[in-house]
Amino acid sequence: MPKTASAKKRARQARERTLRNRAVKSRMRTMIKKFRQALAGADLQEAERALREAVSAIDKAAQKGTIHRNQAARRKARLARALSALRGTVADTEAPQ
Repeated sequence: MPKTASAKKRARQARERTLRNRAVKSRMRTMIKKFRQALAGADLQEAERALREAVSAIDKAAQKGTIHRNQAARRKARLARALSALRGTVADTEAPQ
């Protein structure tokens, strides 16, 4: 247990930061999960909407310092690439033969 007043304050601040970061990360993961579910359903419009929400949540997490900005960029790039792959498969199935 912390003894000094400054150590007690530091412990209190760490607890508050942990709770805040946990909420931000949870929201980000939930949005990513919804995007992946939309991808699995092969619904292009729903996937595009979910991607916008996921990117927004990732950007907010990076802005708040919960995740590093490079990690945010990497996550967004991977999600965008997954959507691009879905667009390619949808275009292949809709193309006249």
